[in-house]
Amino acid sequence: MSKKNGFSIMPISSLFFSITFLAIGYGMVLTFIGVYLKKNGINDISIGIINACFFLGAILSSIFSQSIISKVGHIRSYTNFAALMVITFLIQYLFFNEVLWGILRFIAGFCYFSILIIIESWLNEKSTTDIRGKVLAIYEIIFYLSTALGQLFLTVDDLSSSIFILGSILVLVSIPSIALTKIKEPKLLPFERYSLPKIYDIVPLATTTSFIGGIFIGSFFTMAPVYVLEKYHSVDVVSYFMITVILGGLIAEWPIGIVSDKYGRRKIIAIVSFITAITSSLFLFIGQDTNLLYGCAFLLGLTIFSLYPLSLARANDVLNEDSDILEISRTLLFTYGLGSFVAPIIVGVLFKYYNDAMFIMYALIGLFLTFYSLSKKRVADDELSTFVNVPLSSGADIAHLDPRVEENN
Repeated sequence: MSKKNGFSIMPISSLFFSITFLAIGYGMVLTFIGVYLKKNGINDISIGIINACFFLGAILSSIFSQSIISKVGHIRSYTNFAALMVITFLIQYLFFNEVLWGILRFIAGFCYFSILIIIESWLNEKSTTDIRGKVLAIYEIIFYLSTALGQLFLTVDDLSSSIFILGSILVLVSIPSIALTKIKEPKLLPFERYSLPKIYDIVPLATTTSFIGGIFIGSFFTMAPVYVLEKYHSVDVVSYFMITVILGGLIAEWPIGIVSDKYGRRKIIAIVSFITAITSSLFLFIGQDTNLLYGCAFLLGLTIFSLYPLSLARANDVLNEDSDILEISRTLLFTYGLGSFVAPIIVGVLFKYYNDAMFIMYALIGLFLTFYSLSKKRVADDELSTFVNVPLSSGADIAHLDPRVEENN
């Protein structure tokens, strides 16, 4: 990939092309589900459960999909998982049933995160140690921008007949560049998970932060659109709200990384959590002013998307040379997935009692993480690892792309 220490994106351009269209379709449909269900009078608890099924599929994908990919191969696995995603979209377009939709969202979650594993393992195969950070940065930027672009499709007229079809087209467009690629298929190695209690004993702050980060992101993508639609009665406002938060997350990643490398993860996690708590409290007082809504949305994006990368950095700061960095990174991603799974259900229940309950929950969790972080031991400056940005949505093979794994092995 490199020539005379240069960097060329061309050898992996087919992967990034597929990621772009996949992320646009993913971001669009994931947000749309809650909006569509709300517009059709489904109660908030049911919306939360249906959305949680997507993340349950994601969790099981991280456990079972690697054996499928290893047996069938990357290209055939990608085309089959993508085809299954399209089938779930089209069945949702044709039939409206809450139980059926929950099953379909589960299948879509399994397929989507299995596809991410395929793409990430391919990126790792084509990335040498010295350029892995650049590849990961491009991967992240594409994910943020593509997911944000997907939100614009929410403003398309006749949503009920357009979004699922558009999502299907976008996923299908991602297939040819993968099906025709000449990139060597890497071997996926099986791995054993640490138990969560053991991981918590090793890296308690990292584990807690990754779980809470999952709560924020899981509830944001699935239930925040329901909140905004209920309050402002406009799908356009939902679209611009989601775009603003996502762009805030993209802008914040690099500055937060630089600051955390200088002052340490513990302190920055506390500051980010505290700002999340304050910003979440502001949502309770903005009334119907959409400009204030977008302002608060941008501030929220600056913080909640940074927690998972900060948890990975904290884990790398405190681990010793005998620790298995790769397995712990994967387990933190699993913990992040658990947070994403439980969040829509919790918020759906809370919405039954108070429409602003999600942001009260955000504020309380933010304050908890602030004080919890400050209660943990500070890591010496000379023992800090380097902060690495990761995409807002990742498969179980993302740990291989983290350049810190190579540095610790």
